Amino acid sequence: MATVSFKSATRIYPGSDTPAVDKLNLEIEDGEFMVLVGPSGCGKSTSLRMLAGLEEVNEGSIYIGDRDVTHRPPKERDIAMVFQNYALYPHMSVADNMGFALKMQGVSKEDRAKRVMEAAKLLGLEEYLERKPKALSGGQRQRVAMGRAIVRNPQVFLMDEPLSNLDAKLRVQTRTQIAELQQRLGVTTVYVTHDQVEAMTMGDRVAVLKDGLLQQVDTPLNLYDNPKNKFVAGFIGSPAMNLLTADITDGGAKLGDYTIPIDRSVLAKAGSDKTLTVGVRPEAFKVADEGLPVKVAVVEELGADAYLYGTAEHSDDHQQIVARIDARMSVEKGSTVRLAAVPDKLHLFSTSTDERLTA
Repeated sequence: MATVSFKSATRIYPGSDTPAVDKLNLEIEDGEFMVLVGPSGCGKSTSLRMLAGLEEVNEGSIYIGDRDVTHRPPKERDIAMVFQNYALYPHMSVADNMGFALKMQGVSKEDRAKRVMEAAKLLGLEEYLERKPKALSGGQRQRVAMGRAIVRNPQVFLMDEPLSNLDAKLRVQTRTQIAELQQRLGVTTVYVTHDQVEAMTMGDRVAVLKDGLLQQVDTPLNLYDNPKNKFVAGFIGSPAMNLLTADITDGGAKLGDYTIPIDRSVLAKAGSDKTLTVGVRPEAFKVADEGLPVKVAVVEELGADAYLYGTAEHSDDHQQIVARIDARMSVEKGSTVRLAAVPDKLHLFSTSTDERLTA
């Protein structure tokens, strides 16, 4: 197994002035499951491909363990990659697909069969070894692609959106299997996804990227509880955090006729700004007598909980609001309710820098 280090790694595509990945500094521990997440075009897949040796590194360096692999070809990096589209050979059986890389390495037939069988047992594929890929479901094909990576005993697994071709139910099931398998094997894994729920549920740590820049890297819970800036706050969490622009007043933040009490020492951090961004998670809103007036559009009932979707009516700028409420609470569509924010669960950001304001 091995650590992975990106040291100011930069990739600029020919014909572009803006780096796809801009001075990425990231340390991945031995045996860690690291997830790279962000919107389309943020540089997460490019970062993975740089690590794999499929993209050139224009500046900086990449280390696997204590080896500088920046300019080494992929075959010398001791990595195994699982792609989004499975990349299986259609004319080969499952067993031959899984053992193909070993065959190319000159591994004996007996040893190859042994390693393929071990991986098949691990993935529940024993009964499918003689089948061709076309006779398998999407989930089974993805497990074959995983098996092909496992038999190689690499130092690092690289996974590029491996679940995006699966249906919703199978995606949830397979992500649990991948996380459990990685923990059992203890192989350092770098996993790319655009789905922040996938990132939060699978990663030991999560690295959030935007426009080629690393925004924050932390455990899923710390990203949720202490986002470093407005982008991370809005990206991590489902449903997304409510981000409201409020006027700074003496001792609070004012939204129409509703004032949220905020410590003066935090307000002082806003400097010369006249406004700040108040971040409120859906579960940090409570229905109250005094609060932000919200016109109810939809109530999504989920059994134990319900999500109230509505429009804040505190200014000319009508803003969408999501709040988690008790499913037994009777709220009519089209009615107006008042929502009060729980003061100790607020996230406050500068409107000029988008950075988090802390006391």
